[in-house]
Amino acid sequence: MNVQRTQNVEVLVVGGGLVGLTTALVLRHHGIDVALVEKRATTSPQPKARRFDMRSLEVFREMGLAATVHEAARDLAHHDHMASGRTLAESEQLPLWRPGGGAPMEISPERPCLIAQDVLEPVLRRAAEDTGADVRFRTALTGFEQDADGVLADLHDLAADRRSRVRAAYLVAADGARSPVRAALGIERSGRGAIGDPNVNVYFRADLADVVRGREFNLCQIRHPESPGALALVDGRYRWVFMAPGGEVDRDWPALLRTALGVPAPDLEVLSVLPWQAEMLVADRYSAGRVHLAGDAAHVMPPFAAAGANTGITDAHNLGWKLAAVLSGAATPALLDSYDVERRAAGWFAADQSSRRSQSFGGEPDPTLAHPFVLAADGFQYPAGAFAGGPDEGGEVEPVTDFAPVGRVGARVPHRWLDPDRTVSTVDLGGPGWALLVSDDPQRWQRNGLPAHRLDADFLAPGEALLLRPDDVVAWRGTDPAAPAVVLDELLNP
Repeated sequence: MNVQRTQNVEVLVVGGGLVGLTTALVLRHHGIDVALVEKRATTSPQPKARRFDMRSLEVFREMGLAATVHEAARDLAHHDHMASGRTLAESEQLPLWRPGGGAPMEISPERPCLIAQDVLEPVLRRAAEDTGADVRFRTALTGFEQDADGVLADLHDLAADRRSRVRAAYLVAADGARSPVRAALGIERSGRGAIGDPNVNVYFRADLADVVRGREFNLCQIRHPESPGALALVDGRYRWVFMAPGGEVDRDWPALLRTALGVPAPDLEVLSVLPWQAEMLVADRYSAGRVHLAGDAAHVMPPFAAAGANTGITDAHNLGWKLAAVLSGAATPALLDSYDVERRAAGWFAADQSSRRSQSFGGEPDPTLAHPFVLAADGFQYPAGAFAGGPDEGGEVEPVTDFAPVGRVGARVPHRWLDPDRTVSTVDLGGPGWALLVSDDPQRWQRNGLPAHRLDADFLAPGEALLLRPDDVVAWRGTDPAAPAVVLDELLNP
């Protein structure tokens, strides 16, 4: 067993799943030196998360990866319907939901994406490595300690049986729902806990292309009394996941699957059977000193709103620019307090919405639930955080049951195309730096030292401007050209 000298790095990310890899990408996008360690030998072998919403694709878009992700997901580009039937063979494709039954509302420069986690993670890993991140799989974090200046982490290279140490200014724990880092910090979780009955995911292979042709779907509800459940596609032809109620693992799954499918499926092969229990738990703190939680380490939620992975990706986007601002000297460490304030509120919102949807799954719609676009476009408004004039300071409150973004402080900037070719969106103006969106002569706002973009946008009044954070959140709005520089300084140096 060998021991190496201590390596220095600005940020150490623990966990090589979707959120850990996205964190590394965001940090490299901001020019931060980052190392990532993951005890597994490879990225996820299981499909797990499959639906990535518009906001997640906007994050990938900022880093130049949206087109790559869409290309990797090309086989599922039109599998956006739901279906239902006694068996798969008898199922019918359901019409797409439209707001108010009308034409589609354009809410983002990106469309949502169906791509299995085991397909997406290798794309993110390659991208992180290409940007210069030090990505180490088969490397376990065995312990850490922190002081006023940084975090000292003990690592074990499992392949070479070599131990080493890394000294980082900050550590990001994206190490999953059972997070050893969270446990070591003594951070408890709150929430509803277990929700509903246990379930089983049966991951299997079978060529069902002829069965689903013309009725392609994302999820198919199976109502057969002997084998009820939901069938989720992974690649739309060979790979599938059957989600069955009950926690019993040892059943004749090939027979039950064929019953649910309604076809012989002679090539059917069960790949894995995994029991799971829906839970709603949110960490009581997202930060402890120089260690920050992200993704499932910070929040777990039922899967029916497809919000878990998407919420983790926006955790990474929020935390990344703040770490970069502190490490570059542009901000004081107090800025990082806003990560807990903002993302814990957002995590609780997403987990609560997911829990309420799981409890009413298959029943009557709940009119008090958030509008679907509020979830898909990250329309949650932070009540408090790194902005001025938000809801907790008497600012206008973003609605939840309706999707009506107008550039309110603490919320994502509304999407509007800025060119006739529809290639540049207002969402593209934030990140990796700050920006001003103005309704009049940009030269009037130049004293702020920020790029000012003139918009003929319906959410800007004459003479008004918005200060846009690197994560596309409106940090201030007003008419005084001297105010943005003052506000920015106060936000970065609270």
